[in-house]
Amino acid sequence: MKITSVNTNPLSGFMKTALTMLLAIVLVSCGGDKAGTESMLSGTSSKTWKAKKETNAAGDKDKLTDAEKEQNIQFYADGRFAMGGASTLQTGTWNYDQAAKKLTLQFENQDMTENFDVLKLSDKELRLRAGDGSEMIMEAE
Repeated sequence: MKITSVNTNPLSGFMKTALTMLLAIVLVSCGGDKAGTESMLSGTSSKTWKAKKETNAAGDKDKLTDAEKEQNIQFYADGRFAMGGASTLQTGTWNYDQAAKKLTLQFENQDMTENFDVLKLSDKELRLRAGDGSEMIMEAE
């Protein structure tokens, strides 16, 4: 008597591969990682960002003051930054952890560090959340 085995597994090789591919496509198309790369933040040598909109910790829109509208931050590809407007200028170094979606600014000659969650980073838009829950949306110049 000859015994023949029949594969009764409904998720055989082809089906497993097809479902895996479909799942990967769905995950990527659902937005996945909205925080881009370091080069999106700094460009090839430097990139300047200006505040567009701000919300407080409760999610209510905060009106930007004239002074805030004049301020900008320039990220350099070598890890330095310059932030200022009107007659103020602060400099330091920045670090972006893409996996953790965290941006850290270390101010020069100060023990002050600012840490932000990067909610969105594209070539034209940067959305940050501060430790107090407030958010800032910035546009690339």
